[in-house]
Amino acid sequence: MPELPEVEAARRAIEEHCIGKKIVKSIIADDNKVIDGVSASDFEASVLGKTILSAHRKGKNLWLRLDSPPFPSFQFGMTGAIYIKGVAVTQYKRSAVKDTDEWPSKYSKFFVELDDGLELSFTDKRRFAKVRLLNDPTSVPPISELGPDALLEPMTSYISGIGNWIADEVLYQAKIHPLQTAASLSKKSCATLLKCIKEVIEKALEVGADSSQFPRKKIDFITAGGRTTAYVPELQKLNGVQAAKAVGKPRKQVPKGEDSKDDDKYNSGDESESDGEEIAENVKSKKRQKLGGQVKQPSSRKRKSKESDTEDDDGGNDDDGSGSDDNAEEAPKTKSGKVTKNKQAKAVTTSKEKVISQKVKPSKKKAK
Repeated sequence: MPELPEVEAARRAIEEHCIGKKIVKSIIADDNKVIDGVSASDFEASVLGKTILSAHRKGKNLWLRLDSPPFPSFQFGMTGAIYIKGVAVTQYKRSAVKDTDEWPSKYSKFFVELDDGLELSFTDKRRFAKVRLLNDPTSVPPISELGPDALLEPMTSYISGIGNWIADEVLYQAKIHPLQTAASLSKKSCATLLKCIKEVIEKALEVGADSSQFPRKKIDFITAGGRTTAYVPELQKLNGVQAAKAVGKPRKQVPKGEDSKDDDKYNSGDESESDGEEIAENVKSKKRQKLGGQVKQPSSRKRKSKESDTEDDDGGNDDDGSGSDDNAEEAPKTKSGKVTKNKQAKAVTTSKEKVISQKVKPSKKKAK
């Protein structure tokens, strides 16, 4: 997922290569999920013939100031990216367009050609981004609702531009555990945190958001605030009252700096899918436990007897049905040893009936 360093790198690339140049051609995708509030044809007509005066950013939003409004505005979402043909915008994944690459990409949502032949494209593979045409991007949502920019403005409240990997890296550098509550941080820790936010963002920009330059450490993954979070247990420890609470078993451990699989997880959206599978599995597990609690387990003597019967007639069912109670004790199995769903359900039902009948069965009077 692109975050502040990637968006700032794109802004700087535009300022370096596109300022003062006129748009002579524009192609806007006919995609009303991404192109927000304006038709593709109106968007194209509005920017054609305009000159790019400057590029601006707040948080993870970028907009181009033209010689007259309205101005193109880009909210990057999960997979939004700026490409300039012949220019390596960042080291974050594929940032330079090769001669063999499809151009413009089939995922291009905003494409312009400038009067010197330079071409710029905004792409979005997963279609979570928004491209808008606004008279004043800073006066309307989402930009108007953002807190101070983490790189450019004093931090007095909520901060804009910090997402998953930046938050993880900042906490690692500050040696703060992801589950440590903000209210429990000392003034010294807060000052360290602020210092690390600046340092991590500036360093990421310095190296072109190249994730291969992360420090190499063994990292674990936990869930914090509903999101997968990476941390280094040996350096990031809970303090105070929280230190006594169990954090939970880590799900995964990989070398910090190996960005291939981890990067995909942060950027491809697989995280939510895997979390959903985990939740589904937990539900299934609870159902199995509940089912296991309802079925009365047979004694070892009955189990041995039944196994012997199964070997004799490959079913264990007497013609007169007299063996049904025993069979209800345990879900029937196929020859392969697997429990069939229908028979298992029938076994549970039979078992319930047996238990109920045992409870309501009147006791025999003693003989006088």
